[in-house]
Amino acid sequence: MNTDLLKTFDCAEDRISRIVADSLKSADDGELFVEYALVESLTFDDGRLKSGNFSCDQGFGLRSVAEDAVGYAHSGELSEAALLRASDAVSAVTHGYSGTYADAPARTNKRLYSDINPIGSPSFAEKVTLLQEVDDYLRKKDPKVRQVTASLAAGWQVVNILRADGQVLRDIRPLTRFNVSVVVGDGDRQESGSQGLGGRHSFGDFLTEQSWQSAADNALRQALINLEAIPAPAGTFDVVLASGWPGVMLHEAVGHGLEGDFNRKKTSAFAGLMGEQVAAKGVTVVDDGTIAERRGSLTIDDEGTPSGYNVLIEDGKLVGYMQDRQNARLMGMKPTGNGRRQSHAHQPMPRMTNTYMLGGDKTPDEIIASVDKGVYAVSFGGGQVDITSGKFVFGCTEAYLIEDGKVGAPIKGAMLIGNGPDAMHRVSMVGNDSKLDDGIGMCGKAGQGVPVGVGQPHLRMDQMTVGGTQA
Repeated sequence: MNTDLLKTFDCAEDRISRIVADSLKSADDGELFVEYALVESLTFDDGRLKSGNFSCDQGFGLRSVAEDAVGYAHSGELSEAALLRASDAVSAVTHGYSGTYADAPARTNKRLYSDINPIGSPSFAEKVTLLQEVDDYLRKKDPKVRQVTASLAAGWQVVNILRADGQVLRDIRPLTRFNVSVVVGDGDRQESGSQGLGGRHSFGDFLTEQSWQSAADNALRQALINLEAIPAPAGTFDVVLASGWPGVMLHEAVGHGLEGDFNRKKTSAFAGLMGEQVAAKGVTVVDDGTIAERRGSLTIDDEGTPSGYNVLIEDGKLVGYMQDRQNARLMGMKPTGNGRRQSHAHQPMPRMTNTYMLGGDKTPDEIIASVDKGVYAVSFGGGQVDITSGKFVFGCTEAYLIEDGKVGAPIKGAMLIGNGPDAMHRVSMVGNDSKLDDGIGMCGKAGQGVPVGVGQPHLRMDQMTVGGTQA
């Protein structure tokens, strides 16, 4: 595969450059984004291979930016004719407008992941065999196991970005993921548990027998715990959140509200609060796209800007937003490497990469011991968030009562309810064990999905509303 995608057009590269330059000569910014992407997924369910999918996609997106207006056209045809049609379409936003084309993104010599294509190894047959082994392993572990679902997914994306000034930026992005879920039953009652692993590397770099068995064991452990869980109480409780994946609440309830577009348009609960205390002291939140081989990391974003380590909230004060190029310019700020898009058929927008809270000075045991009566939320499932108000609802997939400073009975049906900015002020203890999730996050925004990372240390949050089944 030729990763110089400009050479795959049916015309010379200098001709492509001239068309792009003509398209953007009156624009403030814009680029030609060219993509080649391979995706494979296999799902083993109920003792058989349920689905196997493979797709190959290529195409370009041409964007012209004039102040807050955007002209965007895309095509799956890499031809001069298609590019000329796109040029005519995007030029509409600059008719009668004369902008100053923005400076190019800074260059980087960092590489956060290899250019390996993970789809070819292991082979299709070996992947199916592995998924069968996962199924067999879990069914032999416990007679309560009633269903096992295991899946493997891999992607390989080649990106070329051509700017009107002739600068070309390139990135090659591998992505892998393993997931396992298990349903256990006792009589008429059934419960489930799940676990996943992933990142920007090959399967061979992380999917050993030890790692997949550990993931399977954890999924089974969670399912068996839920099988013994009692109905969750409803009311106001001190809540302890575990480290790692529970950072998905931070991602949704706070992270989206710190993306530049929502703040420029003043639709975020955090709009206009730069420099203000928006969280308790000790709370520091960062978005970091520079961690090697992490799921949310990017060597360059989808506009060509190198990813950064961006501090958003520092010791409780709002100090930064996540920015793409357009919103940064309109807000008088710098792009932060957060301009992301799902594919060539989508416009870039400010999106998170790996968003997490830094650690504090308390041990997890100290935090749990400080709670007389509360809830310990170890893992979350789905949630809903309103960006404008900051209100959120998250369902716990693994949670426990805390009684007299000790972890007690597992509970089911617990829902954490609150408001993002308010919840951040309720953080009273921050653990020293900050960690990222295991590499399974996907983030949706405006109909686009991108891979992300989330994380946090153990946290104590005072007097949070918990929805349950027992008042």
